[in-house]
Amino acid sequence: MNHSIRLHGTITNITYKPYLIEKLPQVMFYENVNNWASSCQVTDGNFLWGVSKWVSPKRTRSYPYSRIYNTLNLSSVKLVTIIPLVKDEGKDGDRDYLQWDTISLMSSLNIYVIIAYYHDAEKNMRLNTKQNKVTHQKFYDDFVKEQMNLLLSYHSSALHWNLHQLEISHLDMILSKSIQAFQEISTKTGVIFHSEQRLYDFREKISEHRDSFLRFSREKAKQAQNREVVTIQPKESLGHGIKATIDIKNYLGGTYYFTIDEVIIKNNTYFLVESKHTKKSILPSKNDIKDGLIKMVLYTSIDQLFLKSSYGALDFLPVLRLTSQKIKYRITSKANAYDIKRFIDSHSFKKSHQKLIDQLFQEANKNNFQVIIEYAKD
Repeated sequence: MNHSIRLHGTITNITYKPYLIEKLPQVMFYENVNNWASSCQVTDGNFLWGVSKWVSPKRTRSYPYSRIYNTLNLSSVKLVTIIPLVKDEGKDGDRDYLQWDTISLMSSLNIYVIIAYYHDAEKNMRLNTKQNKVTHQKFYDDFVKEQMNLLLSYHSSALHWNLHQLEISHLDMILSKSIQAFQEISTKTGVIFHSEQRLYDFREKISEHRDSFLRFSREKAKQAQNREVVTIQPKESLGHGIKATIDIKNYLGGTYYFTIDEVIIKNNTYFLVESKHTKKSILPSKNDIKDGLIKMVLYTSIDQLFLKSSYGALDFLPVLRLTSQKIKYRITSKANAYDIKRFIDSHSFKKSHQKLIDQLFQEANKNNFQVIIEYAKD
C-alpha cells in the first residue's frame, strides 16, 4: 500500500450538530469526582455543567472522543473535560503525557479543560498481571473542585481559560504534585513506577517556555502518527484507498496530527475515510462510532485541504465507513428512504440499531459528510 500522501488542512471555525445523543446522568457537584460518570451533567445549585473525564491523556485510550461527543449537545451549559497531565500505570504498564494539541482541539470545540493529577491508586492484583502495575487511579477531588469553582466566575472563552491552564507555573505545579503522588502511591502499593528522570525531563521541557511544550508534544504526536500510518488496527477494515496522514491547523495555533484510514481519489475528489469495523456484531459499538464522529467534526470543518506537493485547494468529502462480516450489501446516507428501509428489513436489525442508523444518517446529511455501511471480511 502506498503511504506517500500527506494532506494539510485549515480550520477557522467549528459548527456541528450531533444527533447520536443520549440523556446523560445527573450528579451533584459535592459528590466525589471519581464517582461521576465518564460523561455527565453536574448540578451545583442553579449551575449546570456538562462534564467528561479522560482516564489517560492519550487520546487513543478508552474512547475520550466518545465522552466528549456525549456532551456536545449541551450547548447552553459550560462544557468541561478533566484530563490528567501524566498517567503512569507502573513500570510494567504505560506512561502517557498530555499533548498541546489535545488542549487546542478542546479550545476549538469551546470546551474548558481542567488539567488534573492522580493522587491515589491500587495495586493491580488480577491474575496473570505483571507485578509493577496499578489500577483505579483517582483524581485529587479537592483540586478538580477548586478549578471548577474558579470557572463559576470565569466569563472569558474556553480558549483563554485553556491557555491559562498551559501557563508554565500552572503546569509545573501540577507536575510537582504528580511526581509526589506517584512516590506516595509507590510506597503504599509497592509498585515500581517508570524512571522519575523522564518526568523531570518533561518538567524541564514545559518549564523552559510554552513553545518548548508545544514542540515536545507535537513531536510525540508525529511519532504516533508515523507509527499508525503503517499499522492496520483491529477495528479497521480497509478497502482499496491510500492510508495517509493529515495535519490540520486552526486559527488558535493548534495543529492536529491524524492518520486517515483511507483516502480514495475519484473524479478529482478526495474522500477522507474513517473506518470502524466489527468482527462479532452487525454494527460497530456506539463508542467506536462516536469516536469516528469526532473525526467528522474536524474533517467537515476544514475550510481548505491541500497536498504538500500541490498549490491548489482540493475538493474533498469526509466519510465514516462502518463494516461488518454480517452486512449483506452496501448502503449510504445518501440513499432514499425506500432503499434504507429495504436495507434495514433485509438485515433484521434490532430497534436500537434502526434508531442508530436513522440518527447517524441524519447527522451525516445535516453536517455534510457521508456514512457508508457495508460488508467486510476482517
